[in-house]
Amino acid sequence: MALGKRINIRVKSNNDTGFGTSTTNVGGRFINKDGTFNIQKRGMPVWERFSVFHTMLNLPRWKFISIIIIFYLTINLLFTIVYMYVGPEQFNGMIAQTWWQKFKEIYFFSTETFTTVGYGRVNPVGDAANFVASIEAISGFLSLAIATGLIYGRFSKPRAFLEFSNLALISPYQGKSALMFRFVSYKDRHVLTDVELKVTTGLQVVENGNLVYKFYSLNLERTRVDSLSMNFTVVHPIDEASPFYTFTEEDMKAADVELYVLVRGFDDVYSNIVQQRTSYTYKEIKFGAKFVPMYKESGDGDTTILELDKLNEFKEVPVRMPVSDKPSIS
Repeated sequence: MALGKRINIRVKSNNDTGFGTSTTNVGGRFINKDGTFNIQKRGMPVWERFSVFHTMLNLPRWKFISIIIIFYLTINLLFTIVYMYVGPEQFNGMIAQTWWQKFKEIYFFSTETFTTVGYGRVNPVGDAANFVASIEAISGFLSLAIATGLIYGRFSKPRAFLEFSNLALISPYQGKSALMFRFVSYKDRHVLTDVELKVTTGLQVVENGNLVYKFYSLNLERTRVDSLSMNFTVVHPIDEASPFYTFTEEDMKAADVELYVLVRGFDDVYSNIVQQRTSYTYKEIKFGAKFVPMYKESGDGDTTILELDKLNEFKEVPVRMPVSDKPSIS
């Protein structure tokens, strides 16, 4: 494979990405499409590695809601079992006759105690039941406080609200070719300012007869956007300064190419810097295609319509890649 020698002649690698260079000790992509790192940490106890607060803040919304509901139902079920163990006769105001009816009444008493609603028809009269109810009451206070903090943290957490195209394209560009992908801020009336872009690529090269990963910062047509009100197409010209110069689809696959994307900007709603990551592997880079426009003029000509559903739309076009004038080096 000639990739390592050919690249190293033209482009200086950048090794401060936080990734290792060994190709035999890594598996799959480095960064997932959602921006998380494709890493599993082991070697320390789970309780030291796991953070409930951090995990709950970053869970998808449906998982967060599901955990809250399951926790609420489960903890009340556990207290109901304890109440049934100490005896339904330690409760006053019950009208149930069968065991199942008593179980239901005590379960709903548990929910009333846990949430501090306390309707009052069923109340504990025995010492054991009162003791358990007191523990449940303080547990409910603490649980509601924690849930409130988590919900506030999720609502107040600054987010970039960016959506990236599924594919990066190799497209015609100023008589040559360029690697392109695009992204858009999809929330209404949400505009990032002072947006900065950084794209790094990692690929396998031959060095001293061994395969190693090298990382290169890609030169971009524009690395900064004053205001991100529309979609933006990131363009990396494929010229002699590019690590992809003369690359074919087979070269991309052989080099195990992956692009690491970082977008950072200022959100005036949160008055804070927000950022979002994503990545593209060689499987998500398509040769000979060009994005179609995402925007159009409104019918009355007074505004611009940004069609978010066209983020991933492209058309196939011929593209010419530079041809290497150097012989292959195995």
